Amino acid sequence: MKNPATPGSRAAKADATRAAILKSARKAFAEHGYDGAGLRGIAEGAGVTAMMVGRYFGSKEGLFGEVVTDTMRDAIILSPENLARKDLARAFAEGLVRVTTQGETPLDGFLITFRSASSATATRIARERIAQVHHATATAATEGDHAPERAALFLALVAGVQMMRQMLELEPLAKADPYVLTDLLTPVIASLIEPAAKA
Repeated sequence: MKNPATPGSRAAKADATRAAILKSARKAFAEHGYDGAGLRGIAEGAGVTAMMVGRYFGSKEGLFGEVVTDTMRDAIILSPENLARKDLARAFAEGLVRVTTQGETPLDGFLITFRSASSATATRIARERIAQVHHATATAATEGDHAPERAALFLALVAGVQMMRQMLELEPLAKADPYVLTDLLTPVIASLIEPAAKA
């Protein structure tokens, strides 16, 4: 395990600079997507030069990959707390309804992926990182045959609800009673992540 850097040391300053660049890039990619965010603007937001961004992350591609990974560190739906619950489908449904409630800010990870979808480079990077983290976690939580495919369908459902309820604000979803929506989503999610009942 990496030891924390001593406050005021060169390593601590490097960690702080790296964190500032990541924070600025996360905001820029969430607002403008991969193609719309420039390294110069990201650098200015972090209080550094564009050369420093390259020094820490190598390239825009490298920075984007680190940002996507950073958005996955504090999972909300696939959180350790939800994964530990016995009523897993209900836990996932509650989490999805909660994060897509009107007035809630859309998750950075979703915004970054959504607003970068027109870029082949960004979609490749996002696909690889999602496969490594969210899909792997969802697959491990899925029981029965065809777990990878069913876990991918679960992620597609999550993205679809985020899009229709939170981004497009389709009225039946956006204004739905959260308890009713959770009740409706729970069996749908259960059908994807739990083994089919034997006749």
